Amino acid sequence: MTSIFQTVMGPGFHRLHPALQRRFSVGLASGEACTGRGVMDRIWHGPAFVKPFLALGATRNILVPRADRNVPFVIENVPYTDTHGRETVSFVRTFDLPGRSCRFDAQMVLGPHGDRILDYLGTHQHLATDLHLRAEPDGSLLIRSGTHRFREGPVDVRVPELVGATAEVREAYDERTGRFRIRVRVVNRYFGPLFGYEGSFTASYTDVRTCGVRPGLRPVREEARA
Repeated sequence: MTSIFQTVMGPGFHRLHPALQRRFSVGLASGEACTGRGVMDRIWHGPAFVKPFLALGATRNILVPRADRNVPFVIENVPYTDTHGRETVSFVRTFDLPGRSCRFDAQMVLGPHGDRILDYLGTHQHLATDLHLRAEPDGSLLIRSGTHRFREGPVDVRVPELVGATAEVREAYDERTGRFRIRVRVVNRYFGPLFGYEGSFTASYTDVRTCGVRPGLRPVREEARA
């Protein structure tokens, strides 16, 4: 049973901590979905000029518009077949901010050559980026984003470096606490750190063939272009 993540990482997948191996084995082959529940110790923003962009992105469930601490959150990793016949794994994060909840949606598919993960962002998948995965010496997982593209109707353009950013995600398993730890940093080449969060969560697994894909988890529009 091989997940899209194991396919991309190859032998390096087995250098991950066993708890991470199970979490990133979620897929149609395993038949498992994973739900993480925990607390973001910190959600932070960079310079003030970033806030309007975060607020705009939040209208399509991209990024988180407010900084805060000790924010309860849920992440739902559910495999399904999208409308274009591709195996897809959801990475839908819901943050329970004071006064309102907000979501950061991503749907991941295997790249056409099997050497990368393609990450579609938001309710309408207007943004897409390549993800590169690597097992670290301590058994943690490092994910780095590559080129970003904006797609809407006939428009398909590369996001310029001036307004684009690189995301770095580090996920590890803490055996002492029995919790996964996550840290995300989004950095612009010219303006520095823009946005990020860090926290921890526990994970539970369910049979996706029994629980299915809940309404509202999938995006409104699914982008065919890889």
